[in-house]
Amino acid sequence: MKFLSFLFKGKSKFGVYDGKNITDLTGKIKEANTLRELISKKGINEAKIFVTKNPGKINIDEIEFLPVIPDPGKIVCIGLNYHDHVEETGRTVEQNPVVFFRVPESQTAHNRYIQKPKISNYLDYECEMAVVMGETGKHINPENALNYIIGYSCYNECTVRDWQQHTSQFGMGKNFEKTGSFGPHMILAENISDYKKLTIKTKLNGKVMQEAKLSQLIFDIPTLISYVSKAIPWKAGDVLVTGTPGGVGFKRKPPVFLKDGDKVDVEISEIGLLSNIIKEEKN
Repeated sequence: MKFLSFLFKGKSKFGVYDGKNITDLTGKIKEANTLRELISKKGINEAKIFVTKNPGKINIDEIEFLPVIPDPGKIVCIGLNYHDHVEETGRTVEQNPVVFFRVPESQTAHNRYIQKPKISNYLDYECEMAVVMGETGKHINPENALNYIIGYSCYNECTVRDWQQHTSQFGMGKNFEKTGSFGPHMILAENISDYKKLTIKTKLNGKVMQEAKLSQLIFDIPTLISYVSKAIPWKAGDVLVTGTPGGVGFKRKPPVFLKDGDKVDVEISEIGLLSNIIKEEKN
Protein backbone atom coordinates (compact mmCIF):
# COMPACT_ATOMS: atom_id res chain seq x y z
CA MET A 1 0.00 0.00 0.00
CA LYS A 2 1.47 3.34 -1.12
CA PHE A 3 0.69 6.42 0.97
CA LEU A 4 1.42 9.81 -0.56
CA SER A 5 0.88 13.55 -0.15
CA PHE A 6 -0.16 15.60 -3.18
CA LEU A 7 -1.75 18.70 -4.64
CA PHE A 8 -5.09 18.31 -6.39
CA LYS A 9 -6.90 21.31 -7.86
CA GLY A 10 -4.70 23.57 -5.79
CA LYS A 11 -5.40 21.86 -2.46
CA SER A 12 -2.99 19.86 -0.31
CA LYS A 13 -4.19 16.30 0.22
CA PHE A 14 -3.00 12.82 1.12
CA GLY A 15 -4.14 9.36 0.19
CA VAL A 16 -3.31 5.89 -1.04
CA TYR A 17 -2.17 5.03 -4.56
CA ASP A 18 -3.12 1.68 -6.13
CA GLY A 19 -0.93 1.88 -9.23
CA LYS A 20 -3.18 4.11 -11.28
CA ASN A 21 -5.69 5.95 -9.10
CA ILE A 22 -5.56 7.64 -5.71
CA THR A 23 -8.07 7.29 -2.89
CA ASP A 24 -8.27 10.68 -1.18
CA LEU A 25 -8.11 10.23 2.60
CA THR A 26 -8.04 13.91 3.54
CA GLY A 27 -10.33 14.49 6.53
CA LYS A 28 -11.88 11.04 6.21
CA ILE A 29 -10.01 9.07 8.87
CA LYS A 30 -9.95 10.50 12.42
CA GLU A 31 -10.39 13.95 10.83
CA ALA A 32 -6.74 13.86 9.77
CA ASN A 33 -5.89 16.47 7.13
CA THR A 34 -2.28 15.37 6.55
CA LEU A 35 -0.43 12.07 6.44
CA ARG A 36 1.51 13.15 9.51
CA GLU A 37 -1.79 13.65 11.38
CA LEU A 38 -3.06 10.26 10.25
CA ILE A 39 0.08 8.60 11.58
CA SER A 40 0.01 10.49 14.88
CA LYS A 41 -3.68 9.63 15.38
CA LYS A 42 -2.93 5.96 14.64
CA GLY A 43 -5.29 5.87 11.70
CA ILE A 44 -3.29 3.69 9.29
CA ASN A 45 -5.32 0.52 9.88
CA GLU A 46 -8.60 2.38 9.47
CA ALA A 47 -7.23 3.90 6.27
CA LYS A 48 -6.46 0.45 4.88
CA ILE A 49 -10.04 -0.66 5.52
CA PHE A 50 -11.42 2.56 4.02
CA VAL A 51 -9.39 2.09 0.83
CA THR A 52 -10.69 -1.44 0.26
CA LYS A 53 -14.24 -0.07 0.27
CA ASN A 54 -13.48 3.13 -1.64
CA PRO A 55 -11.48 2.57 -4.83
CA GLY A 56 -9.35 5.46 -6.01
CA LYS A 57 -11.06 8.15 -8.11
CA ILE A 58 -8.18 10.60 -8.69
CA ASN A 59 -5.92 9.71 -11.61
CA ILE A 60 -2.22 9.95 -10.81
CA ASP A 61 -1.76 12.21 -13.85
CA GLU A 62 -4.08 14.82 -12.31
CA ILE A 63 -1.94 15.54 -9.25
CA GLU A 64 1.34 17.13 -8.28
CA PHE A 65 3.39 15.21 -5.76
CA LEU A 66 4.33 16.73 -2.42
CA PRO A 67 7.08 15.45 -0.11
CA VAL A 68 5.72 12.30 1.55
CA ILE A 69 5.61 14.16 4.87
CA PRO A 70 5.43 17.84 3.87
CA ASP A 71 5.35 19.07 7.48
CA PRO A 72 7.62 16.83 9.58
CA GLY A 73 8.37 17.93 13.11
CA LYS A 74 12.00 17.10 12.39
CA ILE A 75 14.17 15.63 9.65
CA VAL A 76 17.18 13.91 11.19
CA CYS A 77 19.95 13.09 8.71
CA ILE A 78 22.95 10.81 9.05
CA GLY A 79 26.31 11.42 7.41
CA LEU A 80 29.20 9.09 6.63
CA ASN A 81 27.20 5.90 7.11
CA TYR A 82 28.64 3.68 4.36
CA HIS A 83 32.28 2.57 4.38
CA ASP A 84 32.88 3.42 0.71
CA HIS A 85 31.58 6.96 1.24
CA VAL A 86 33.79 7.40 4.32
CA GLU A 87 36.79 6.23 2.30
CA GLU A 88 36.12 8.48 -0.70
CA THR A 89 35.85 11.53 1.55
CA GLY A 90 39.13 10.73 3.30
CA ARG A 91 37.42 10.53 6.67
CA THR A 92 37.46 7.80 9.30
CA VAL A 93 34.55 5.89 10.78
CA GLU A 94 33.28 7.68 13.86
CA GLN A 95 32.44 5.96 17.13
CA ASN A 96 28.96 7.51 17.02
CA PRO A 97 26.63 8.48 14.17
CA VAL A 98 27.22 11.82 12.43
CA VAL A 99 23.91 13.66 12.88
CA PHE A 100 22.63 16.83 11.26
CA PHE A 101 19.18 18.24 10.48
CA ARG A 102 17.16 19.47 7.54
CA VAL A 103 14.33 22.00 7.65
CA PRO A 104 11.00 21.25 5.91
CA GLU A 105 11.52 24.20 3.54
CA SER A 106 14.53 22.41 2.03
CA GLN A 107 12.31 19.64 0.64
CA THR A 108 10.80 19.00 -2.77
CA ALA A 109 8.97 16.04 -4.26
CA HIS A 110 8.81 13.41 -6.99
CA ASN A 111 8.48 14.81 -10.52
CA ARG A 112 9.07 18.33 -9.20
CA TYR A 113 12.34 20.11 -9.72
CA ILE A 114 15.38 20.11 -7.49
CA GLN A 115 16.61 23.68 -7.41
CA LYS A 116 20.22 24.39 -8.28
CA PRO A 117 21.03 27.58 -6.32
CA LYS A 118 22.16 30.50 -8.42
CA ILE A 119 25.06 31.20 -6.06
CA SER A 120 26.74 27.80 -6.47
CA ASN A 121 27.77 25.35 -9.21
CA TYR A 122 28.47 22.57 -6.71
CA LEU A 123 25.12 20.83 -6.25
CA ASP A 124 25.59 17.09 -5.67
CA TYR A 125 23.24 14.06 -5.49
CA GLU A 126 22.94 11.66 -2.53
CA CYS A 127 20.61 8.64 -2.66
CA GLU A 128 19.30 7.67 0.76
CA MET A 129 16.51 5.70 2.39
CA ALA A 130 14.05 7.68 4.50
CA VAL A 131 12.40 6.17 7.56
CA VAL A 132 9.08 7.58 8.75
CA MET A 133 8.43 7.20 12.46
CA GLY A 134 5.05 5.92 13.58
CA GLU A 135 5.39 6.15 17.34
CA THR A 136 6.53 8.64 19.96
CA GLY A 137 9.36 7.47 22.16
CA LYS A 138 12.55 8.35 24.03
CA HIS A 139 15.37 6.11 25.27
CA ILE A 140 14.35 3.45 22.78
CA ASN A 141 16.16 0.12 22.97
CA PRO A 142 17.70 -0.98 19.65
CA GLU A 143 15.97 -4.36 19.97
CA ASN A 144 12.58 -2.61 19.88
CA ALA A 145 13.42 0.25 17.53
CA LEU A 146 11.95 -1.20 14.33
CA ASN A 147 8.55 -1.28 16.03
CA TYR A 148 8.56 2.52 16.02
CA ILE A 149 8.71 2.74 12.21
CA ILE A 150 5.54 3.17 10.15
CA GLY A 151 7.12 3.24 6.69
CA TYR A 152 9.99 3.74 4.25
CA SER A 153 10.56 6.01 1.29
CA CYS A 154 13.27 7.33 -1.06
CA TYR A 155 15.26 10.51 -0.44
CA ASN A 156 17.67 12.46 -2.64
CA GLU A 157 19.58 14.47 -0.06
CA CYS A 158 21.19 16.89 -2.51
CA THR A 159 24.02 18.94 -1.06
CA VAL A 160 25.61 22.25 -2.01
CA ARG A 161 29.22 21.18 -1.52
CA ASP A 162 31.00 24.54 -1.32
CA TRP A 163 28.56 25.75 1.33
CA GLN A 164 28.83 22.43 3.17
CA GLN A 165 32.56 23.10 3.49
CA HIS A 166 32.31 26.72 4.71
CA THR A 167 32.85 25.48 8.28
CA SER A 168 33.14 22.18 10.14
CA GLN A 169 29.37 22.41 10.72
CA PHE A 170 27.94 21.58 7.28
CA GLY A 171 24.25 22.23 7.91
CA MET A 172 23.97 25.18 5.52
CA GLY A 173 25.04 23.09 2.55
CA LYS A 174 22.27 20.65 3.40
CA ASN A 175 19.40 23.10 3.68
CA PHE A 176 19.10 25.07 0.47
CA GLU A 177 15.53 25.50 -0.71
CA LYS A 178 14.06 22.62 -2.75
CA THR A 179 17.20 20.45 -2.65
CA GLY A 180 15.97 17.48 -0.61
CA SER A 181 13.60 15.33 -2.65
CA PHE A 182 11.33 12.98 -0.68
CA GLY A 183 9.03 10.42 -2.31
CA PRO A 184 7.24 9.41 -4.35
CA HIS A 185 5.31 7.55 -1.65
CA MET A 186 5.67 5.69 1.64
CA ILE A 187 5.60 1.90 1.76
CA LEU A 188 4.39 0.55 5.09
CA ALA A 189 7.10 -1.10 7.16
CA GLU A 190 4.89 -4.17 7.58
CA ASN A 191 5.27 -4.79 3.83
CA ILE A 192 9.10 -4.85 3.98
CA SER A 193 10.21 -8.17 5.44
CA ASP A 194 13.85 -7.13 5.93
CA TYR A 195 15.11 -3.66 5.03
CA LYS A 196 18.69 -4.97 4.93
CA LYS A 197 17.84 -6.93 1.78
CA LEU A 198 16.94 -3.76 -0.11
CA THR A 199 19.24 -2.16 -2.68
CA ILE A 200 19.61 1.54 -3.40
CA LYS A 201 21.00 3.39 -6.42
CA THR A 202 21.31 6.79 -8.06
CA LYS A 203 21.09 7.31 -11.82
CA LEU A 204 22.17 10.58 -13.41
CA ASN A 205 20.82 11.00 -16.94
CA GLY A 206 20.41 7.21 -17.06
CA LYS A 207 23.91 6.34 -15.81
CA VAL A 208 24.31 4.51 -12.48
CA MET A 209 26.39 6.68 -10.14
CA GLN A 210 25.75 5.06 -6.76
CA GLU A 211 24.67 1.55 -5.82
CA ALA A 212 24.64 -0.28 -2.49
CA LYS A 213 22.73 -2.60 -0.19
CA LEU A 214 21.06 -1.33 2.95
CA SER A 215 22.91 -4.06 4.82
CA GLN A 216 26.07 -1.98 4.24
CA LEU A 217 25.01 0.77 6.63
CA ILE A 218 27.71 1.32 9.27
CA PHE A 219 25.13 2.23 11.91
CA ASP A 220 21.99 0.22 11.22
CA ILE A 221 18.52 1.71 11.53
CA PRO A 222 17.76 0.40 15.07
CA THR A 223 21.04 1.87 16.28
CA LEU A 224 20.26 5.25 14.71
CA ILE A 225 16.75 5.39 16.16
CA SER A 226 18.02 4.45 19.61
CA TYR A 227 20.97 6.88 19.52
CA VAL A 228 18.88 9.91 18.54
CA SER A 229 16.16 9.01 21.05
CA LYS A 230 18.55 9.37 23.96
CA ALA A 231 18.60 13.12 23.29
CA ILE A 232 15.42 13.93 21.38
CA PRO A 233 12.05 12.15 21.61
CA TRP A 234 10.90 10.74 18.31
CA LYS A 235 7.37 11.74 17.37
CA ALA A 236 4.98 10.22 14.86
CA GLY A 237 5.67 11.60 11.39
CA ASP A 238 9.30 12.48 12.07
CA VAL A 239 11.75 11.51 9.35
CA LEU A 240 15.14 9.78 9.60
CA VAL A 241 17.38 9.97 6.50
CA THR A 242 19.93 7.19 6.83
CA GLY A 243 23.03 8.18 4.81
CA THR A 244 24.43 7.85 1.29
CA PRO A 245 26.83 5.30 -0.23
CA GLY A 246 29.99 6.03 -2.20
CA GLY A 247 29.96 7.47 -5.70
CA VAL A 248 28.96 11.05 -4.91
CA GLY A 249 29.78 13.59 -7.58
CA PHE A 250 32.29 15.81 -5.80
CA LYS A 251 34.68 12.92 -5.15
CA ARG A 252 34.73 11.66 -8.73
CA LYS A 253 37.64 12.35 -11.08
CA PRO A 254 36.77 14.66 -12.67
CA PRO A 255 34.05 15.85 -10.26
CA VAL A 256 30.43 15.65 -11.42
CA PHE A 257 27.97 18.33 -10.33
CA LEU A 258 24.31 18.74 -11.17
CA LYS A 259 23.35 21.27 -13.81
CA ASP A 260 20.17 22.69 -15.26
CA GLY A 261 18.17 20.01 -17.12
CA ASP A 262 19.86 16.98 -15.56
CA LYS A 263 17.58 14.08 -14.58
CA VAL A 264 18.32 12.33 -11.29
CA ASP A 265 16.64 9.10 -10.18
CA VAL A 266 16.87 7.45 -6.77
CA GLU A 267 15.58 3.89 -6.69
CA ILE A 268 15.16 1.53 -3.74
CA SER A 269 14.02 -2.02 -4.39
CA GLU A 270 10.53 -2.83 -3.03
CA ILE A 271 9.98 0.86 -2.28
CA GLY A 272 9.97 2.90 -5.49
CA LEU A 273 11.60 5.31 -7.91
CA LEU A 274 12.06 9.00 -7.08
CA SER A 275 12.69 11.20 -10.15
CA ASN A 276 13.64 14.86 -10.44
CA ILE A 277 14.87 17.34 -13.02
CA ILE A 278 17.42 19.95 -11.96
CA LYS A 279 16.32 23.54 -12.48
CA GLU A 280 18.47 26.63 -12.10
CA GLU A 281 17.22 29.17 -9.55
CA LYS A 282 16.11 32.35 -11.32
CA ASN A 283 15.17 34.76 -8.52
